[in-house]
Amino acid sequence: MASKIGADNALQQVKGWTAGPGERDTIKKTFKFSDFKTAWGFMSAVALKAEAMDHHPEWFNVYNKVDVTLTTHDVDGVSVKDVELARFMDAFAAKLG
Repeated sequence: MASKIGADNALQQVKGWTAGPGERDTIKKTFKFSDFKTAWGFMSAVALKAEAMDHHPEWFNVYNKVDVTLTTHDVDGVSVKDVELARFMDAFAAKLG
């Protein structure tokens, strides 16, 4: 099981992410791509990584935009798993341009 590190600590480790609104301990980011196909490719790659980690994002997609919220439900807040997945997302999005 992952240990809770909290959004503030996580945000020191990833760039471009923000703390989620409200009382939930989450981090959020919006990724924008050139088109739907690229956004879908991003989501497909992240889905494979998330499945391998057994750690799944909350996300919403419209055309070229993917809104992501990360939190670890087992610890009721942000954990090292969220930082790992956020870093993967950032690196893969950078490759897609």
